[in-house]
Amino acid sequence: MSMLFFLGQVIGISLSGVMAPGPVTATTIVMGSRSRWAGALIAVGHGIVELPLIVLIVIGLSTILKLPAVRIAIGLAGAVLLFIMASGILWSLQSADRQRAGNVKGNPVFAGAVLTAGNPYFLLWWATIGLGLATRAQQLGIWAFVVFAVVHWLCDFFWLAALSWASYKGSTLLGTRALNIVLMICSAVLEFFGIIFAYGALVTLIKVLET
Repeated sequence: MSMLFFLGQVIGISLSGVMAPGPVTATTIVMGSRSRWAGALIAVGHGIVELPLIVLIVIGLSTILKLPAVRIAIGLAGAVLLFIMASGILWSLQSADRQRAGNVKGNPVFAGAVLTAGNPYFLLWWATIGLGLATRAQQLGIWAFVVFAVVHWLCDFFWLAALSWASYKGSTLLGTRALNIVLMICSAVLEFFGIIFAYGALVTLIKVLET
């Protein structure tokens, strides 16, 4: 398998993952409404968790991530975080505190890191699909593995940066009322994924208790 062909696979698979709607997407839109650089900073926080995770998965962490107890803990923790963030957005809108609504706890790097670590589907993606890509990169050599990790993260970086930039420009053009509607939708998205995370964790817990 040539290096260029492999990188084409990495880019295609990475973009299909990062462009899928999810908590990070919704948070990027919310934070981007107040800062055009929010997406880039969220990607930095995402990378702080993701890049070491790639190495750990290759050396055996994927087995741990598939354990029911770990999946339950990550799912419930992620659900609680998403509910808190969604409630914070709604509370800020009701109190007319637009700055807090846009900031979501005020730190995009922290938000990117915590949302990444608390997303069970992200971790399972790396324990399965991501592990396959990382293994192929490792077989091509150490430099191929480094290039693979960097290219994957750059896909996240450029997409999230573009998303927050678009959100910032949209907020300045649409006005307060339209922006509030967008923030309410993002809050609903975070709540939806919070329910999904919690449901998945509870289903796994029930299966464990039944065995």
